[in-house]
Amino acid sequence: MADKVYKKTSGNGQLTLYLGKRDFVDHVESVDTVEGVVKIDPADLEDRKVWIQLACAFRYGREDLDVIGLSFRKDIWIQHIQLYPNAGHKPTLTEMHDTLLKKAGEQGHPFTFTIPTNLPCSVTLQPGPDDKGKACGVDFEVKAYVAKSADDPDEKVDKKDTCRLIIRKIQFAPDNTGSGQKAEICKSFMMSDKPVLLEASLDKEIYYHGDPIPINIKVKNETNKVVKKIKVTVDQTTDVVLYSADKYTKNVLTEEFGETIEGSANFEKSLTITPLLSTNKEKRGLALDGRLKDEDTNLASTTIIRAGMDKEILGILVSYKVKVNLMVSGGGLLGGLTASDVTVELPLTLMHPKPKD
Repeated sequence: MADKVYKKTSGNGQLTLYLGKRDFVDHVESVDTVEGVVKIDPADLEDRKVWIQLACAFRYGREDLDVIGLSFRKDIWIQHIQLYPNAGHKPTLTEMHDTLLKKAGEQGHPFTFTIPTNLPCSVTLQPGPDDKGKACGVDFEVKAYVAKSADDPDEKVDKKDTCRLIIRKIQFAPDNTGSGQKAEICKSFMMSDKPVLLEASLDKEIYYHGDPIPINIKVKNETNKVVKKIKVTVDQTTDVVLYSADKYTKNVLTEEFGETIEGSANFEKSLTITPLLSTNKEKRGLALDGRLKDEDTNLASTTIIRAGMDKEILGILVSYKVKVNLMVSGGGLLGGLTASDVTVELPLTLMHPKPKD
């Protein structure tokens, strides 16, 4: 059943597209089917037909630059269905279809799309404060339109003959998650014959957006140097795989903890961090979970790559890492000259929990 009905009408009033939801969940082995209805007024169609299409596209660059070829839009996957005149598309009617057909009335035509499991989830790259037009990223669009053929490049489809709704493909964290990662380093310093040992670990494999993340830290300082503070950072790496070289890292959290560890001392503590979009609103190009209009979203979920998946189809890969950095002061006569850092890195997976049924 649809709690809310989303609808869009074409400029000429001939077509109205109805959907009962806009979020479609990737369950790993399958994706929710897209079930909708188009209300069609056949008057004035003449020799043209009515089509419905679902497209997964990768958009890179502003729409207003398209004219000079600087914008980039690539259809990753696209499917068309002819709805009128009827060309044999007869989906098995569901409760969702029945609800939408009641809204559309006698001129309603049902349709169903099956989204392949190997397509990316919806990702938006955060625009800068002055950027206009559609955001860059991977999006899914359901579009009804009037045309003689489904995708003839020489046929100009008028804007008033189309109506479209953006939908999102989203992924939830699996139920059975394992234990978290651990990393350690043993570092020796100039003018010191003994090392500093640093170990950092996470309790869980997956953390949910907005939840506090405790990082377990153990330090064995066998030197005569003092650890003045501990710095924890979280970086998001976005790999735009349609461009082999376009990979960039943005910091989404930096916190310093004033924990002092004297020479020849041990330290063990859990330090808690919470990476949030709300503290990163100005960072252009940060990857976010796909956005519908101006609804709130969050930092992009980690991309889960299945075995045998073609990375290029995924469009944008998102990953996170936590860095734990001991800021060690130099002791003795040389002081600051022998100051150094001891650093370990841990992969971090951020996702949404499955909603309770």
